[in-house]
Amino acid sequence: MPGPKTNERPGTRAQLKYARFSPYKARQVLDLVRGKSVIEAREILAFSERAAAREIAKVLSSAIANAENNDGIAEDELFVSACYADEGPTLKRWRPRARGRATRIRKRTCHITVVVSRYSLEDLDALRARRTTRSADAGAARARRVQKSRQAAKAAAEGAADAAEDALDEAPEEVSPDLAEAVADEADADEHDEHDLAEAVTDEAADAAGEPDGAADEDADAEAVADDDDADDADDEDDADDEDDADDDDEDDADEAKGDAG
Repeated sequence: MPGPKTNERPGTRAQLKYARFSPYKARQVLDLVRGKSVIEAREILAFSERAAAREIAKVLSSAIANAENNDGIAEDELFVSACYADEGPTLKRWRPRARGRATRIRKRTCHITVVVSRYSLEDLDALRARRTTRSADAGAARARRVQKSRQAAKAAAEGAADAAEDALDEAPEEVSPDLAEAVADEADADEHDEHDLAEAVTDEAADAAGEPDGAADEDADAEAVADDDDADDADDEDDADDEDDADDDDEDDADEAKGDAG
């Protein structure tokens, strides 16, 4: 005896009529969720890239809401027992062409039906047992991961402590090349600074010793300038005396000439 037809299958259903896409596109999406639990079907539709998946997801949500509110069935006990797409009326449009012709445009529509049903008692018990086992396995796996992480952290801490102790034990015996180089550089820098300081002190002492000689030279220069000034004054006086004697001689000659004339 054949089973019930798809449209006569028992369960809670929801329907979308006159969807504006072809039945072919709707059936490609419906084939993905048929026979799945409603939770898994929602995940599949949420991540599907086809545009029809959004409309089918709305129909599935409506069917789940009908089952919860009208039949009192919990969501985690439902699965997609049937889903199909019937062909709807075709909208005929025309595209103008050359020479008075026109091309027919057929806009397909469809009616989408989603039926959700409750799992049988055997299937529901098996599903719950599987979920419990999965939860227990997940908890045990998490406990194992936590234990491993704690052991790894403890081992790392012990290794770090041992490494620190070894470094302290080996520190007096071995000196790293970088540290030795740094100490040598500091010693060279100190020696260079001391040498510069000694040169600076020597230069200051030499300058201090040379200051009296400079003063003596300045005094000698001043005396020489004074002597030159005195010599110039003496020469000027001699020239003035010579000029006075010449004037007197001229006056005497003039007087003698006047006497001879008289």
